[in-house]
Amino acid sequence: MLSRHLDPIVAIATAPGRGAVGIVRASGKDLTALVDTLCGRSLKAREATYLPFLAADGQAIDQGLALLFPAPHSYTGETVLELQAHGGPVVLQLLLARCLEVGNGLGLRLAEPGEFTQRAFMNGKLDLAQAEAVSDLIDASTEAAARSASRALGGAMSAEVGELRDALIKLRMLVEATLDFPEEEIDFLQQADALGQLARLMSRLDAVLDRTRQGALLREGIKVVLAGQPNVGKSSLLNALAGAELAIVTAIPGTTRDKVSQTIQIEGVPLHVIDTAGLRDAHDEVERIGVARSWDAIADADVILFLRDLTRIGEAAYDADDQAIALRIGQGSRVLQVFNKADAVPGLALPDGALSLSAKTSAGIADLRQRLLQQVGWHATPEGVYIARQRHVSALQRTREHLDLAQDMATLPVPALDLLAEELRLAHDALGEITGAFTPDDLLGEIFSRFCIGK
Repeated sequence: MLSRHLDPIVAIATAPGRGAVGIVRASGKDLTALVDTLCGRSLKAREATYLPFLAADGQAIDQGLALLFPAPHSYTGETVLELQAHGGPVVLQLLLARCLEVGNGLGLRLAEPGEFTQRAFMNGKLDLAQAEAVSDLIDASTEAAARSASRALGGAMSAEVGELRDALIKLRMLVEATLDFPEEEIDFLQQADALGQLARLMSRLDAVLDRTRQGALLREGIKVVLAGQPNVGKSSLLNALAGAELAIVTAIPGTTRDKVSQTIQIEGVPLHVIDTAGLRDAHDEVERIGVARSWDAIADADVILFLRDLTRIGEAAYDADDQAIALRIGQGSRVLQVFNKADAVPGLALPDGALSLSAKTSAGIADLRQRLLQQVGWHATPEGVYIARQRHVSALQRTREHLDLAQDMATLPVPALDLLAEELRLAHDALGEITGAFTPDDLLGEIFSRFCIGK
């Protein structure tokens, strides 16, 4: 896709299906021939003109609005033509085919997914973080995610990364100057307060990293798996969390044979809740497959709700099976012990950090929702968060690692300035990946290929 970025492109820019209005969008260096032939006249810049869109025989394909955005004052930075017609699929396909027919001599071709936004990035209209925010805004599944994506598109994240970059460049310049002019005998680390600058930079980076993690949670959500023995109330808990009867609930152990998934939101954070088959030695082949899938889901979870039945605590066989499950799940930070059926056995002592609730009466469900957010480190209010991706988090983490190594080099008895300069350079490169300053072409292709066609 990157090798053909000079071709003029065209695509239907509105969603598939019927609608009141449909848009065909074209972008290229010179669309004069397309405008003159399709519209039968020239167009004033950024002014909507109502006219017929002409077929090859001079008949009107449709009547609609034409808008011309000459370069560089357009979304892509190239000249952009938008044809707003009635939103029927046949009409839009006819209009698209006519554009390709007229533009054949210009090399006009169908746009690939995300190519309009890719051109905006390549022409300096958006940086990479803002370009990704366009896709995130379209794909947002909650109001909080949509508002946060809008902040990222407006440059909130890019501005913070830019401040970090400027501080890092300043520090790099001081180090490089000391390496270039050793005869000056400047005590770099003390007189330039290099260690102080580095410490302040790392502190600001930590704050940005924390906000970025919150933004990634808003975009990616949390994968929560309900795990435990059969008939402990996993399906009832899924229904209680979702506020709807999504899973079949009976007193028969093994009712759930396969995963049942539902996405809910808590404070704008998407939770992908997965109800799994009860964990036991199954004799039925279908149930055995379901149990194997349960363990696969547990391995891939962000949070595991290990559900126990308070009414069966003390039964030798039940306790032994629970212990075996606990050993296999482990006791890591992603495991949350939950004791169900508190309405039947109130006041029972629980292990530290465990929760008791009743999926039947919904008592304790509100506490569980808050614990789920705490479990993954959510502490922000959606109004102050910009959307982010795991790639951004990884880039900031690598930046922090290189700054840690730089600090080590700077605090040696004899500071290793050449190694310090190299770590600062690597930190700068990692930071630049967020906005696209140091991003490989194959990563750009992967990012933009996930967009919808026409955007």
